[in-house]
Amino acid sequence: MLCETLARVPPQEVETALSSTGIEPVSEIVEEVLKLSYGSPAAAVMFFRWAGLNRKHSAYAWNLMVDLLGKNKLFEQMWDAIRSMKQEGVLQVATFVSVFGSYCSAGRFNEAIMTFDVMEKYGVTPNVVAVNSLLSAICREDNQTLVAHEFFERIKTKIAPDVDSFAILLEGWEKEGNVAKAKNTFGEMVIRVGWSPQNMSAYDAFLTTLVCGSQVDEAIKFLQVMKGKNCLPGLKFFSNALDILIKQNDSAHAVLLWDIMVGSGLVPNLIMYNAIIGLLCNNNDTDNALRYLDEMVLYGAFPDSLAYNMIFHCLVNNKKVREAGKFFFEMIKNEWPPTHSNCAAAITMFFDGYDPEMAIEIWDYMVKNRVLPLEESANVLLIGLSNMGRLKELRRFAEYMLDRRINIDESTMTKLKHVFYKEGRNARDSYDSLSRKWRSS
Repeated sequence: MLCETLARVPPQEVETALSSTGIEPVSEIVEEVLKLSYGSPAAAVMFFRWAGLNRKHSAYAWNLMVDLLGKNKLFEQMWDAIRSMKQEGVLQVATFVSVFGSYCSAGRFNEAIMTFDVMEKYGVTPNVVAVNSLLSAICREDNQTLVAHEFFERIKTKIAPDVDSFAILLEGWEKEGNVAKAKNTFGEMVIRVGWSPQNMSAYDAFLTTLVCGSQVDEAIKFLQVMKGKNCLPGLKFFSNALDILIKQNDSAHAVLLWDIMVGSGLVPNLIMYNAIIGLLCNNNDTDNALRYLDEMVLYGAFPDSLAYNMIFHCLVNNKKVREAGKFFFEMIKNEWPPTHSNCAAAITMFFDGYDPEMAIEIWDYMVKNRVLPLEESANVLLIGLSNMGRLKELRRFAEYMLDRRINIDESTMTKLKHVFYKEGRNARDSYDSLSRKWRSS
């Protein structure tokens, strides 16, 4: 009801209208109204004054008022409120934290820093929480970590920074991709606060900065040191680092990071396994891809169709005839068949690799297990048989396809005609019979 009154009544009539509601503005009501009034600062100020006529405001209500004014960039009125809070004796570090955020979101970083510098004049002793709040407010804005670092350098001799101070700066350098500054900050952190598993957010930010900055060798060196200090980052870092290395198409470093991760007892999930297998296959590293496929089950991440098909595609692409044949049988044994497109590519590869029996094996599997659609594989099977001059089988498979309305391309029929016509009258008659059936199908 109070919020409705504020919304509909002209400013000069607000106090009268509020009084007529008969509602007593106790602290809980005042606080709730202020929370809902950020979009109407003028009305909120009038309500706040009216509510304060007969009773003192809570410290929380005052802080809400300061925050509301600051978020609406009404900085003179904000400071009036702060001076009133000083007189009331309710100023807190939280009040100044709100001011830091309001100034920084408005791009007024010098005023935010000056606010920190005058805290003591208002009877509030600045502490490391205030320092970190200001650092965080500055670093939340784009490309301002240098401003935060300059403040940090000035204040650290008066107020000792803690691990959160360094973590905030490191996250800022990470966001900006500033590897050199991140290294300096990290080095200082280790000297000042030492090593601890509780510093994980700082370590994550630093290592991610190195990986993003293509300094993975450096990241790996630090990881080895961290492992010795029992401060290795968690699965989140390794997952993020893997995503970065995939974007950079850097399979060599991905394998090194992966082996550190698994060797430290961290258990990757199926998504991570598929991600690294995909990266390795893109770089034609089937040996490591197969190694990780075999390793998955040991860590409770059972391979799926995607994992098998990525490796099968890579083997086919690299014309590894023997390995692809063996892997095909492993796939169907584990009930993860190749996709229809992988089957078509494999049939072509097996013919090119002089293993037509394996090509036919795949075709027969597709038909029997309805790996659809069949058209692409049907055409490459016919072309492969025609290239090898295996006319008897060629005719048998072509007739089977036509009987089952499997589409044979015109270009394939042209190829068949050329092969059959080379072999004399009987072969020509065979082709003509096929051709008539094809036209009528």
